[in-house]
Amino acid sequence: MANPPPTVRPGGVIATLALAGIVASIMQTLVVPLLTELPAILGTSSSNASWVVTATLLTGAVFGPVGGRLGDLYGKRRLLLVCCVPLVAGSVVCALSSSVVPMIVGRGLQGIGMGVVPLGISLLRDVIPPQQLSSSIALVSASLGIGAGLGLPIAAAVAQYASWRALFWGATALAVVVTAMIWFLVPDTPAGARGQRFDYIGALGLGGGVVCLLLAVSKGADWGWGSGTTLAMFGAAAALLLSWGLWELRTRDPLVDLRTTAHPRVLLTNVASVLVGFGMYAQSLISPQLLQLPEATGYGLGQSMLAMGLWMAPAGLMMMVISPIGGRLTNARGPKLTLILGALVIAAGYGLSLVLMGSTWGLLAVALVVSSGVGLAYGAMPALIMSAVPLSETASANSFNTLMRALGTSAAAAVIGVVLAQMTTTMGGQALPSENGFRTGLLIGGGVALVAAAVAACIPAAARGAAAGSDAAEQKPTTAGAPASAS
Repeated sequence: MANPPPTVRPGGVIATLALAGIVASIMQTLVVPLLTELPAILGTSSSNASWVVTATLLTGAVFGPVGGRLGDLYGKRRLLLVCCVPLVAGSVVCALSSSVVPMIVGRGLQGIGMGVVPLGISLLRDVIPPQQLSSSIALVSASLGIGAGLGLPIAAAVAQYASWRALFWGATALAVVVTAMIWFLVPDTPAGARGQRFDYIGALGLGGGVVCLLLAVSKGADWGWGSGTTLAMFGAAAALLLSWGLWELRTRDPLVDLRTTAHPRVLLTNVASVLVGFGMYAQSLISPQLLQLPEATGYGLGQSMLAMGLWMAPAGLMMMVISPIGGRLTNARGPKLTLILGALVIAAGYGLSLVLMGSTWGLLAVALVVSSGVGLAYGAMPALIMSAVPLSETASANSFNTLMRALGTSAAAAVIGVVLAQMTTTMGGQALPSENGFRTGLLIGGGVALVAAAVAACIPAAARGAAAGSDAAEQKPTTAGAPASAS
């Protein structure tokens, strides 16, 4: 990678892109404190209100690969600014909503803003000096977890002491600040895939397949896993994704180059990303419930929503602390080792949880350990991906990797939800998840993290010519015929 021009201020670029990722990921947890109140606020049923969460998940997952490819074609800074427009607009729509339909539309627009994370990671490759690259990638990549960890207590405090609309006006202000910072601090970079065509059919095929798959996974518990609707969604997802894959292999300028994706270094990293996403989210689902269940259950800790959020907040800060350390480890020993270590640390956190789940301090310790592992793993994934793809596919490959993480978190929500729904105890005539249910969920999370470590251990070494421990591109020609320079 060539050194950045003198006008580039690396510190300002890194801070801007990290804040953009944090703000975008905060949008995902923004409505969690309101979930029980949304039906009354919006005058709708609980089932309809759940789409306020699902809409953000779907649009974020669908737009990620599309936005990444557009960034490769037309410039990453331009697409970063494009992502900020629906982030601002969606927040305003939500703040003004009084019924469920505009709220769902607004939340869907907010989800598009999630594209800033893979775009930001890819842009770092173009403008940050090599000696700062691994640490900056680790920080921006971990911003997904940092924002999710910080968003919950902030949203809980605002929801408890102010109007719920203040949440969305605050989100609007943050999105405007991020937009201004990108405009003034982030430099423009050449489009790596300039001259190629955008794959509209591929975008529709991937979008339709991902929507059907995520709907089946996220709504299967409500619809019934054996219901006709759920099975039809799974079938449609399989048909659409298979057709999409065949199309991508045949078209000249694919949305996602599946031949590159099938490269063992990329393929195994994406598989590990699904598993790490599962491991990260399972703990995030279990610990808040343990903290809030009544003490009379014998295993619940009786905390309020606000207190629960405050107990979980340090986990997000821990990712911020660990990410630069992970970047230095990647520089010294390579991203593969960092990913393996991250997955093992996540597994260790689950092991501790089986002993420490009976106290608030114990769950805090577990969250800190798991978040440390996530910070290491999330920082290593983009470095592994970018060490195996040409410059012309940087943004789309990172966006596809982000989609893999999203599939992992969705799978965790479905699996842990089923476990806790099936393993219950009755208290005061109400069915609650049992202690054995929580322990089973923790064992599953730990087991998945160990599998992630095993998959990461199988990732082949970078091709000769790629800088060790960096995100350098392999020395292979881009589509345009120019060699991809190593970082």
